[in-house]
Amino acid sequence: MKEIKNIIFDLGGVLLNLDYFRTIREFQKLGIENFEKLYSQKNQSSVFDDFETGKINPQDFISNIDTFSKKKTDEKDIIVAWNAMLLDLPPERLNFIKSLKSKYRIFLLSNTNEIHIDSFEKRLQSNNLLQQYYNCFEGLYYSCRIGLRKPDLNCFNFVLKTKKLLPRETLFIDDSIQHIKGATEAGMQAVLLEKNASIIQIVPDIIQSIHR
Repeated sequence: MKEIKNIIFDLGGVLLNLDYFRTIREFQKLGIENFEKLYSQKNQSSVFDDFETGKINPQDFISNIDTFSKKKTDEKDIIVAWNAMLLDLPPERLNFIKSLKSKYRIFLLSNTNEIHIDSFEKRLQSNNLLQQYYNCFEGLYYSCRIGLRKPDLNCFNFVLKTKKLLPRETLFIDDSIQHIKGATEAGMQAVLLEKNASIIQIVPDIIQSIHR
């Protein structure tokens, strides 16, 4: 590995704990029995792509989801089901990222949407962690706000060019293999965060391996 000067973190599954099966189960209760075929970590229907790139707004997304259901659903129930996958963001992960800022430029790049952003940021605010979360990063890049999503090469290049980062000096950490492949194609050094692994454990090991 080359010398690392910049680190880009994914959000869901890397910093924020997720459980996709909770959302699948909640939508099954609403009459969408095949939701896992419509949306998963590796693949998803075009309506989710459109929502994650800001092409449709939350109301349009909810209306689209409603068409998949076999029974009448309430807007609030759809939002609750959609947000069910969002778990906690452990404060120790934020503290760890803060500790990296003295040596590295730190960024976040996430495929996400306005409903999820609203939900997890309100939860952080209620736990007095929102400002700490903001302060961890030099730049926060949400797919729905930049109009680009991983693993599109343009998404990675957008962040690199916007912040004038050299790809070979940039480490990208994500829990989805297709995103790792996209980052590698962009010239970055990319590491897959395996299930149940923690950035607190793997990042120091990666950094140590660079200086051996």
